[in-house]
Amino acid sequence: MSTVDETENSNAGTEETVEVTAEKHGKYAQLTDAAVAHRLTGMYKDWFLDYASYVILERAVPHLDDGLKPVQRRILHSMKRMDDGRYNKVANIIGFTMQFHPHGDASIGDALVQLGQKDLLIDTQGNWGNILTGDSAAAPRYIEARLSKLALDVVFNPKTTEWMLSYDGRNQEPVTLPVKFPLLLAQGVEGIAVGLASKILPHNFIELLEASIAYLRGEPFTLYPDFPTGGMIDCSKYNDGMRGGAVKVRAKIAKQDKKTLVISEIPYGKSTSTVIDSILKANEKGKIKIKKVDDNTAASVEIVVHLSGDVSPDKTIDALYAFTDCEVSISPNACVIEDKKPLFIGVSDMLRRSVDNTKGLLRRELEIRLGELNEEWHLSSLERIFIENRIYNSIEECTTWESVLETIDRELTPFKSQLRREVTREDIVKLTEIKIKRISRYDAFRADELIRNIEAEIAETEHHLATLNDYTIAYYQNILKKHGRGRERKTEIRSFDTIEAAKVVVANAKLYVNRAEGFYGIGAGMKKEEFVCDCSDIDDVIIFNKQGKYTITKVSEKAFFSKNILYIGVFKRNDERTIYNVLYRDGLKGAIMMKRCAIKGITRDREYDITKGTPGSEVLYMSVNPNGEAETLKIYFKPRPRLKKLITDLNFGDLVIKGRQSQGNLFSRYALHKIVLKERGSSTLGGQNIWFDHDINRLNTEERGELLGEFAGDDRLVVFTKDAQYYTGNYDLGQHFPENLLFIEKYDPDKIYTVVYIDKEQGLHYIKRFQAEQCDQKPQQFVEPENEFVTMNDDRYPVIQLQYGGKYNGRSPEVVDADGFIGVKSHRAKGKRLSNLTLEEVVWLEPLRKDPAPEASPEGDDPENDVPISGNEKTAGTVVGAEEADTEPKEAGSNQLELF
Repeated sequence: MSTVDETENSNAGTEETVEVTAEKHGKYAQLTDAAVAHRLTGMYKDWFLDYASYVILERAVPHLDDGLKPVQRRILHSMKRMDDGRYNKVANIIGFTMQFHPHGDASIGDALVQLGQKDLLIDTQGNWGNILTGDSAAAPRYIEARLSKLALDVVFNPKTTEWMLSYDGRNQEPVTLPVKFPLLLAQGVEGIAVGLASKILPHNFIELLEASIAYLRGEPFTLYPDFPTGGMIDCSKYNDGMRGGAVKVRAKIAKQDKKTLVISEIPYGKSTSTVIDSILKANEKGKIKIKKVDDNTAASVEIVVHLSGDVSPDKTIDALYAFTDCEVSISPNACVIEDKKPLFIGVSDMLRRSVDNTKGLLRRELEIRLGELNEEWHLSSLERIFIENRIYNSIEECTTWESVLETIDRELTPFKSQLRREVTREDIVKLTEIKIKRISRYDAFRADELIRNIEAEIAETEHHLATLNDYTIAYYQNILKKHGRGRERKTEIRSFDTIEAAKVVVANAKLYVNRAEGFYGIGAGMKKEEFVCDCSDIDDVIIFNKQGKYTITKVSEKAFFSKNILYIGVFKRNDERTIYNVLYRDGLKGAIMMKRCAIKGITRDREYDITKGTPGSEVLYMSVNPNGEAETLKIYFKPRPRLKKLITDLNFGDLVIKGRQSQGNLFSRYALHKIVLKERGSSTLGGQNIWFDHDINRLNTEERGELLGEFAGDDRLVVFTKDAQYYTGNYDLGQHFPENLLFIEKYDPDKIYTVVYIDKEQGLHYIKRFQAEQCDQKPQQFVEPENEFVTMNDDRYPVIQLQYGGKYNGRSPEVVDADGFIGVKSHRAKGKRLSNLTLEEVVWLEPLRKDPAPEASPEGDDPENDVPISGNEKTAGTVVGAEEADTEPKEAGSNQLELF
């Protein structure tokens, strides 16, 4: 607005009005401050709502029908108008699109590049950037694009498109494109409007088509996101893509060796540079400990993380998920436009509406085509009648145009019953436009054949309309067959374990304590005090004083708890194996109490009492035992009359472990003189039951998955993988297992494994038996990589049925007692040939029941010394009769270890 002339009146105490000349300010003349404010408020209310509606409807949120934002729709419409099968410069496409989009070339260019990077509707040429590294595309004048074959097949049809005028009224643009495919779910979308946002995650092309077919067949379906960057996704809280849901996406991290991790796939929305930056920042903050990071990304992601020698690779993998962009949480928000209003809808309903819309579009296309065919049949039949009956000769004497039309109409009257609709004036005019050359070359046979073809197509179209559901299914199947190759799922659907940051963070700090003054902390000002232990800056600590008061609190730079601190240490929540052994005096002169308890979880920063809480109580002895150890104390009493026994033992192993609030058991009512540790005890908790959860490939003690057994001390696991390797290792719950896991179990050095493989050079099946060697974390190859691992079994006396194939297909199956056929040797041995003939299949039968006997190993493993079973050739103790073994194939639940 222009400068406002204020009337000055410094002597007056009243408020002056603001006067504005009508000549200068038009409709705002002579308004008071209050009036101006009122008018601005009204303008803000009306105009802001208009602006918000415009942004929601015309810029940020996609339409439900075609799944496109306006700028995307205008780009595709422009490219269709320009399409001649060749590539067009992106700069040219942007300029052409500006006829329809009023927001400048930058927004069009960015939207076009994003469409091109989705590799769905646009066929690109040149440097279009890299979604893996985050590199931007080249300038629009250097890159080219054209519509993909999929876009030409499913996006456009001017006959079923609703049109409207463009923003300047010079052109027509589609209201929505007639997309016959769940494009919105395939591409995904993200947009921020005014007051709401839309975030729909991309889904797999093939799975969308299969779900569409399932919906048409009345079958259930489930949709989960699939990202072009790959990775792993946990969809347990996806909530059908609606508000309130969330998915966790992780990078794929593999152990190359003990000092090297390789990241081969990254989370959606992240690039290699952002992932590497987050790793370096976590390292700087001390959350993880690495040497360096190399980025070898080219066509695929390869981020190499080099570790220090004293760092666990399994723990580092968990730390990368906990503290870096190797794991991200994405919250979808499925918001679309329908009937010019925002609509929040789940992806399943979105797919159903897309299928219904596709079905409606196909019906319209069929109806339009049927109308065109009927019209074509009518005109062809009318032409045949006109020519074959030489009606054109009757107009030779006509002198006026009207008489020509009337004559033709009169001559056609006897034949009108053969037609399917009335003959109009336009039909007669078209007959007069037939050239003499065409009449002279008229072929009645070809005309009849044309009409028959039209009638056949009419019948086919009517059949499609009558069976529209089947027609739509066939349409989707055709798209799947034509465009589905190479569009398999890239993101692996997995269940993730919850990683507790405190368990995987590197101990990047040192905990100190001043027991007498009651201070503790990890700050520089505490370095002169007593060192307690290494910890991290996100750990909780538990602190006891001599009066038995204790609390759990977040570790800090420096803090005060209480004078006379008795114990301080890092606290592990929900830890059932850390046991507190306590001996305390109840009150100033009360009884001596003893107790054992676990402190699994309490409210942070709240004070508790390990004693009864009687004033004057004092803790006389306390030990904190990470594995439930129970020591023995020698107790000296103060001498007093009639006290004969002044020394006694206290074995904490005799006490039952109770809750932290228990008062304990009475030890004595006499005062103590001295307490001495007599003997350090062993754990009283026994071994731990360990389960393996196949959904997340992790060990646990919460009874999830398969029970592997009870583990204690030096017990080991043995892990077999699908690439014919095995290794042994400990039962640390934090370790990761290979993605190609075959099976895992408790390690038994005496257990015998029977393996069948194919020697690729000979094309014959071999068998070998071995006991797994202890080889902690060092994989052992039990079938050479150049051969093909078939199956394995851990029965003590397995039985195999050989089913012949190829030209020996009619030969009766042979049954082999593996224990009698081959001895137990090293996993490095080649083994023994099962047969000289081609085998179709090897089937495990019910194992034998034998009394163990000392084994005599066959001489050597040279294949030339092997005695194969072929024809009638049978070795003693090798072929089992029906009276010795059941020859039926093994049922589920046996010890057969098949690839899964």
